[in-house]
Amino acid sequence: MSDFLKTVRERRSANKFIENIKIPREDFNDIFRELSLAPSAFNLQHAKYYVVEDKDLTEKVYEASFKQYKIKTASATIIITGDKNAYLSADKIYEGSMMLGMLDKTQYEIMINTINNLYEGWGEGFKHDEAIRNASLSAMLFMLLAKNKEWDTCPMIYFEKDKIKELLNIPESEVPVIMITMGKMDKSSSKIRGYRKPTAEFVKFY
Repeated sequence: MSDFLKTVRERRSANKFIENIKIPREDFNDIFRELSLAPSAFNLQHAKYYVVEDKDLTEKVYEASFKQYKIKTASATIIITGDKNAYLSADKIYEGSMMLGMLDKTQYEIMINTINNLYEGWGEGFKHDEAIRNASLSAMLFMLLAKNKEWDTCPMIYFEKDKIKELLNIPESEVPVIMITMGKMDKSSSKIRGYRKPTAEFVKFY
């Protein structure tokens, strides 16, 4: 079995963590360095990460997340947002591609116009959906990269988005998409993996 398959199969959502374990900053740096390779529409890199380790702030996040105990025991709580206005940075991103010789001036201008017309033409609903889609892609890769470093995670959606935005000074243009608790799983609370549908129930070939 490949290392990748091992990581996929061993990744589990942790319901409880072993307390008072610190995640080395080097591990975070390695994870985020690789995470920069995550796919995103037009390479706009919509996802933003807010890593909460401070005890006092964690307590406030815990309160804003309906007092879910795993936040109390986790080594860190990470809030992932998607930027509805990521397309406004397309010029900077594609200037880099032009400097590397990947695009000429005409191709650059066509790409910027295409992106602006799409995001502005399709409106706020599209920007919101794109923020969620692209941040979700990034968040899944984050969990796999964390597991590759032997850290456990749990994705969470049950939190008060407005309170979290206020606590972390998250810009108005960013949509809180998912919260991920991270640490070492307390295996005394782990259960056997739940029922998984056979592939015939969720795959159709045409």
